[in-house]
Amino acid sequence: MQHSVVSTRTAMLRAMPRACVGASRRPRPAAALRGRRARALPWGSCLDLPPMLPDTSRTDGPLGPRDFVLYAVCVLIFGSGWLPLKLQLGVVAPEVSGTWRFLVATLAMLVFVIATRAPLAFKARDHLLFAGLGATLFSLNFLFFYYAGYHLPSGLLSVIFSLTAILVPLFSALLLGVPLRRQILGGALAGIAGTALVFGPSLADGRGIDGAGVGLALGVAGTVCFSFGSLLSGVAGRRGIPMASTSFWGFAYGFLILLIISLVRGAPFIVDWSVRYLGSLGFLIVVQTLAGFAVYIQLIRNIGANRAGYGTVMFPIVALFLSTLFEDYHWTLTAAAGIALVLAGNLLVLRQPKPAAG
Repeated sequence: MQHSVVSTRTAMLRAMPRACVGASRRPRPAAALRGRRARALPWGSCLDLPPMLPDTSRTDGPLGPRDFVLYAVCVLIFGSGWLPLKLQLGVVAPEVSGTWRFLVATLAMLVFVIATRAPLAFKARDHLLFAGLGATLFSLNFLFFYYAGYHLPSGLLSVIFSLTAILVPLFSALLLGVPLRRQILGGALAGIAGTALVFGPSLADGRGIDGAGVGLALGVAGTVCFSFGSLLSGVAGRRGIPMASTSFWGFAYGFLILLIISLVRGAPFIVDWSVRYLGSLGFLIVVQTLAGFAVYIQLIRNIGANRAGYGTVMFPIVALFLSTLFEDYHWTLTAAAGIALVLAGNLLVLRQPKPAAG
């Protein structure tokens, strides 16, 4: 009888997931419990399925020199990409421009993956993650901003996009159970307020803005997509998926989504052979898509999606300098105060937290 009970208990333990058995054997450290809060949420298993690697991103620690370099490069690349995006508008439909962009980017990344022998075969659940990345980070967000560009100037598009700094921490808290630190939220709010001071006067008097409501709605939709895609990129990193593989499959699914949208809308697959269009397309493919997203994804893996996303608050500053050079933007005292507020918020988010007493 005793042997039967022991055998039954052994069979039950073997049938249980390893995580459950391990939990019954030893208590978990507090850090490990914090890292698994997503599992307790009803949708957590959809975003954070095992097997998982430990979250090695330094979400609370100081940034190293390499992180600062990645951060600065990311801000420069994405901050300067709004003007080329506007230059794409005109002859070619936005969804077709996006299709060309990610067709070339996918082929280039495939060559890189093969050359570096990064894995290409993944399970179905990983392809679900890649499809989510393709939809949010590599297709729909661009499409929304392309169409928003018909209604809003490039600088204001960048201001809307800076809402990523707030949306990423909020989504992390709501979907993954990540604690929302006041330091991050306060810095993000300061950055948003600063960008409002920079671009607020031109928005208030309506200069150069037609259909601002439509443009604002499209821009917010694109920002929501990008913010959610940033979280999915972090999940891919925690699964141990190489960055090159993540980028290739994300680009591939993004290309397919844009191709389908182009076919459904009946958009002609044409190319504008002007220097303006080809030059801006080349910049968006090589600099922003291939180099920029490689830097951004690596930054997420290094410092976490929250602090990496805060870099979007700095994008309007780069756009403002470009407007000064190419669009005759006139500096004002309000703009200078806004820039100072953005920089202060940036330092607030990036500074090292004080160690707990004791």
